[in-house]
Amino acid sequence: MPLLVLAGYFGCGNLGDEAVLLGFVHGLEGSGYDVTVLSESPEETQRRFGLRAVARRNFGEVGKALEGCDALVFPGGSIFQDATSVKSVAYYASLVKMAKKAGKRVFLVGQGVGPLGSFFGRRMAASAFNQADFVAVRDPESLQTLKDLGVKTRMKITADTALLIPNADPGPDNASFTVGDMKTVGIAPRPLPGVKPTVAVKMFGDLARLMVQSGIMPVFLEMDAKSDGPMIVAIGQAQGGKVPEIRKLTSPIEAEGRIARMEALIAVRLHAGILAAKVGVPPFMVGYDPKVTSFAKLMGLPRIPSLDGLTASRLFDQFQAFYKERAHHSRVLESKMPELIALARENVSLVLESLGGARA
Repeated sequence: MPLLVLAGYFGCGNLGDEAVLLGFVHGLEGSGYDVTVLSESPEETQRRFGLRAVARRNFGEVGKALEGCDALVFPGGSIFQDATSVKSVAYYASLVKMAKKAGKRVFLVGQGVGPLGSFFGRRMAASAFNQADFVAVRDPESLQTLKDLGVKTRMKITADTALLIPNADPGPDNASFTVGDMKTVGIAPRPLPGVKPTVAVKMFGDLARLMVQSGIMPVFLEMDAKSDGPMIVAIGQAQGGKVPEIRKLTSPIEAEGRIARMEALIAVRLHAGILAAKVGVPPFMVGYDPKVTSFAKLMGLPRIPSLDGLTASRLFDQFQAFYKERAHHSRVLESKMPELIALARENVSLVLESLGGARA
């Protein structure tokens, strides 16, 4: 059976990146292609999703997987960025180099590119994308970043592959979460770039308190086990106990089902917003990264707050204005989602067509 090796930030406890993986795999159904996933936790990837996986840092195993495959595919995510460390760019660029050395085709699809602030980060990213056989990005800003880097590979704008995950079952009653007479609104927090952890924890705690005072029950949603989980625990401790929370989910499909029963979602995680939009729940995005602003533009959402001078009261006031227009935002999402899902399918179709297979 034809085989694709899939590379990304997989098996690292981030539901957004797992959504990218599962979306691409779901899009492949019926194509006749099998996959091997490069995972930080291969046993976990196999157990949770039933996908064959090898350790992403074991280059001996990675080399064997590449030798036996038809192509190396990067299905999406913000992996070519050096905001956290240039090591991320170096690792993924090395995979491209290994695959080309083995004579394999390389496809970078559904990509969100940047930020790339360092000389070496830009240089390695440009080299990786120039070696690819085809490139598809999820937003116009990523395309412009690659053009500025001097990338000459064929490129196309598609959409985030996470949009292809199967629809979740929201539950037998399909009812919204409520606590007494209070509707629930999710908060998907994360450590904030350039903001001290204690300051971020206090801001999210104060935001939750303001929501409760206004008659809305906040529910904190963990999207990344390593960073969001400890922050949610710290928020609860700072509030004198434990805040309402949804943690330790094993699949983005499960997260999507929980979000579907909420009134809205304050998303400080890109893929929390993407999953919410997919199920028609208006996401109030917070602009911690250019990729979030790009997604808000694509979805026709109103201008989103940035981290500059952000306080709980300012965030709450802007959310209240957003929440009052919830019905309008839901209609906009409903009108735009079919087009975005079709663009997301193009990520799979482009790979299959380039390999001589059928469209997804």
